[in-house]
Amino acid sequence: MQETILDPDLLIVDPHHHLWDNRTYATPEVDAHPFMTAIKPARRYLLDELRADTESGHNIVATVFVECGAYYRGGGSPDLKPVGETEFVNGVAAMSASGMYGPFRACAGIVSKADLLLGDAVKPVLEAHIRAGGGRFKGIRNSASFDADKDVLGPLNRVEAGLYRDATFRKGFRHLGEMGLSFDAWLLEPQLPDVIDLARAFPDTTLVLDHVGTPLGRGVYTGKLPERFDLWRDNIRELAKSPKVVVKLGGLAMAFCNFPSFLAEPRAPSEQLASEWGPYIETCIEAFGPDRCMFESNFPVDMGSCSYATLWNAFKHIANGASATEKTALFSGTATKVYSLDLT
Repeated sequence: MQETILDPDLLIVDPHHHLWDNRTYATPEVDAHPFMTAIKPARRYLLDELRADTESGHNIVATVFVECGAYYRGGGSPDLKPVGETEFVNGVAAMSASGMYGPFRACAGIVSKADLLLGDAVKPVLEAHIRAGGGRFKGIRNSASFDADKDVLGPLNRVEAGLYRDATFRKGFRHLGEMGLSFDAWLLEPQLPDVIDLARAFPDTTLVLDHVGTPLGRGVYTGKLPERFDLWRDNIRELAKSPKVVVKLGGLAMAFCNFPSFLAEPRAPSEQLASEWGPYIETCIEAFGPDRCMFESNFPVDMGSCSYATLWNAFKHIANGASATEKTALFSGTATKVYSLDLT
């Protein structure tokens, strides 16, 4: 049963969601990982499914798509294959911008993938994304998520430790600021010193920390969220000293955090989610300020803990004491500014 929508007129720009179709699972072992269990109901998540979520009661006016390996080019240069994702998402955005589905603007911003380990050779890939994006391409994401305990990430074990400190990676990274592009960083809580160092090395490039730095409560970290909170908080405060860094408030419904609400039956209400997530989100808002924070859905990944409508209710519970100006920044203003969205 859906909850009553809180503050239904509050303007929301969702700055982080994915689109995909027919994701396959390589082995039964991969399929059984809690991350895959959580997203199994969303083997297909395209414009229709996104609209069903964004039209579930909250005033979602626009979204930003974030890379997930969807619809890469089937041939041609391997370096340019991720440009297919921008081409696909720009098509979805054009469908939405036609007005046939109302004033909502899906994928008004696009964050795609370009392998920064190409070093200087990444520049033509970025240029290809810009051409394919029709003005909507805003930046890239390279995940650095790694942990020595392979059970933490399961099927998302894709990179080795230290990606953001790699010299060749940084040769590629420098082109982002020069081209006016942002960088979304996804890594895990123990890796936060890596993104702190990256932000210091490139103080003029907009860097977006995804999912409040992904606190861990799985594998060797099971039951350790409380004891690691102070270390996470100290690193968040240190990262906030870099003025071009902003943070996405969300992703806490994922398997990696492993809050009690994850895969709970019956589903946890928004008040419980707000209680579990609140200390992390409130710490980020205190450290960065509302003008450098934005609530995100991370759907459909976060459906493992709640529905889209319940998730935004939880965020509204957390932000209940904020002023009208602060709520505008947290729910729409920061995202619109950081991703330079045209919502006219």
